[in-house]
Amino acid sequence: QVQLVESGGGLVQAGGSLRLSCTASGRAFSTYTMGWFRQGPGEDRWSVARISGRGDITHYDDSVKGRFTISRDNAKNTVYLQMNSLEPEDTAVYYCAASGTSGTQVRDYDYWGQGTQVTVPS
Repeated sequence: QVQLVESGGGLVQAGGSLRLSCTASGRAFSTYTMGWFRQGPGEDRWSVARISGRGDITHYDDSVKGRFTISRDNAKNTVYLQMNSLEPEDTAVYYCAASGTSGTQVRDYDYWGQGTQVTVPS
């Protein structure tokens, strides 16, 4: 069993930055692919970025490529999402999730955090 707790959300002006953190409890954190998803008002939840267990492979949605960076520190059981050049369209609840396999779909992930709100006013 893995429990995930996100932090770092908030309100930021367009063009600003935030760093989200997600800390995991439980064993074998480094064996999980970790993903960040987001869900805006009236939208389905979708994958923003993911990172392999060792941290050597990352993938990003095209909408955030070049602005967001996912990273992890396995010694701290933590995954991060650095978000720069934020836009109003980035407003959403952001979730971290752990997958025993790998993928971009919600169904590929076994464990989820409670979510953290990011708001970028227009």
